[in-house]
Amino acid sequence: MRRREFISLLGDAAAWPLPAPAQQAGSPRRVGVLLVGLSPESKEAKQFRLGLRDAGYFEGRDVVIEWRFAKGDYDRVPELVADLVKSKVDVIVEDSTVGTQETRRATSAIPIVMALVLDPVGSGLISSLAHPGGNITGLSMMTTVDLNAKRLQMLKQVIPELTRAAVLWNPDHPFHAKVIEDLKPIGPSLSMDLSFVGMRTAEEFGAAFASVSRSQAQALYVVEDPIFFAHHGTLLKLASAAQLPTIHELGRWPEAGAFMSYGPDLQDLFRRAASYVDRIFKGAQPADLPVMQSTQFELVINLNTARALGLTVPDKLLATADEVIE
Repeated sequence: MRRREFISLLGDAAAWPLPAPAQQAGSPRRVGVLLVGLSPESKEAKQFRLGLRDAGYFEGRDVVIEWRFAKGDYDRVPELVADLVKSKVDVIVEDSTVGTQETRRATSAIPIVMALVLDPVGSGLISSLAHPGGNITGLSMMTTVDLNAKRLQMLKQVIPELTRAAVLWNPDHPFHAKVIEDLKPIGPSLSMDLSFVGMRTAEEFGAAFASVSRSQAQALYVVEDPIFFAHHGTLLKLASAAQLPTIHELGRWPEAGAFMSYGPDLQDLFRRAASYVDRIFKGAQPADLPVMQSTQFELVINLNTARALGLTVPDKLLATADEVIE
């Protein structure tokens, strides 16, 4: 059993004793959950359900969850948002910056809880972390830790001779341009040349990897985007064919066959998002609820993929991993 699965099992067991009901009478509250990159069957969605249960809300009795799933397609987001607003849910929970932006445009009345938004201040969604203002609150994946530098340093630990890496990003994502600017000075500090390859749709994978090949990259840094994960099978197949180790922000990638990831623990963020829903249901205004930043990070390494690529992961790095897949 993997370490994270064991911890999750302990967490589930701890939740078995039934908490006091959050709502004794009346119609169940209705929670809309807009998922652009995740799915209602994901571990993160399960943690959100558990978070609601911890707060005393039971599905069907106290709360009804309206799931909307875009499957990584940004074009579907407006219609899904419109549907949730039309359904008159009591609160909308978000797993993306794009989804939150679209929801804010659609409603200023329904409270919005961010679970996985990257930079809500820089994206113009809120005024500040301490005083978000408006109808948006929740969690930010931003942190004072320089995760971009750490990921490249980890690649260098595994591949000491690494001098060239490609960065795959989406120019349409509202936060990716900032990530690219942050990465540019990091490469030279590690004696590494970075080439930046932008792609917006799944149809561009072929051209993108042709560009990566021309750059003679020895590894691929993938900036997190729902579109990329929606087509992770294609991306990882092309990376494997090119013998390119990939590093990502989220643990779902190595679970799907990628080499390594380091970033926020999404399951923790979704469970914490449920506490914001609870506080709003109890009368708190989103404008008055400070936005919290990521506090838990996880390193996930897929040793099967490492072996297939002929890579040897140093014992020191393995010892710090939260999950090793083999």
